[in-house]
Amino acid sequence: MDHYGISKDLVPDVVPTFSVQAELSSRAAKELGLKSGTKITYRSGDQPNNAFSLNVLNPGEIAATAGTSGVIYGVTDEAKYDGQSRVNPFVHVNHTANSKRYGVLLCINGTGILNSWLRRFLSTGSTITYENMNHLAAKAPAGSGGLFFYPFGNGAERIFDNKNIGASLQNFQFNTHHAPYVIRAAQEGIVFALNYGLGIMNDMGIRPKVIRAGEANMFLSPVFRTALSSLTGTVIELYNTDGSQGAARGAGVGLGYYKNFNEAFKSLKKIRSIEPDKKLSGIYQEAYGNWLIHLKKILASN
Repeated sequence: MDHYGISKDLVPDVVPTFSVQAELSSRAAKELGLKSGTKITYRSGDQPNNAFSLNVLNPGEIAATAGTSGVIYGVTDEAKYDGQSRVNPFVHVNHTANSKRYGVLLCINGTGILNSWLRRFLSTGSTITYENMNHLAAKAPAGSGGLFFYPFGNGAERIFDNKNIGASLQNFQFNTHHAPYVIRAAQEGIVFALNYGLGIMNDMGIRPKVIRAGEANMFLSPVFRTALSSLTGTVIELYNTDGSQGAARGAGVGLGYYKNFNEAFKSLKKIRSIEPDKKLSGIYQEAYGNWLIHLKKILASN
């Protein structure tokens, strides 16, 4: 900074995550319709904050989200990393010098955006809803009759060393694969992609038994959440929360409104748990194996 003549006044002070970061200026307060001097008492990136919103703070705890992108975020007390940067480590929100907490993030870019693209594609003449799509997906059999969707059409993917391999359908049969099959294949393809990334996390010693998520986005789909649970062998726990609630709770801790994390999460409720379906586990393991064969061919051609 001295070399380039950058004033230290331009860089904020280093303060704890849960503490006063700054106060709202009168100009900003006027534009936002808030009170001047309002304290800003928490900061976080989106995925560490999503994990915080689910009270995922300790080693072995796992958070997930399936919005535009799909993320699995595991907390550990060891500074682990993948040599190819296919998954990314962060300092977690509750990390301290004496109690180290790191978050390892797996991200699949083409997740909810595939679902939204499919909704627009299928909405010819009338608008199909996500609820309709989830209902239709359940009409196709597990494994989607051998139809495989590769949900990688939203740019380069870290899990493939930043290759942009695009989205594709494999094994499509005109006389067999109607809309329910395509929708289910898309949801299962996202699950397969997340499972592929989990293999990288497993190699780093992060092996989830329970995955927590908010009951929102693709976790509203019974097909999606049951497939994820059955293929990965994990219990999926869904909660009445989202990132905005996590940010509010974090600000409450930083302000001292809550005395500790336990108090902040007193109203957090588990809505439902999804256990692995033993009958479906074998079907999905076989389907994933076949999906993987085609994926290797796609990667080899890129």
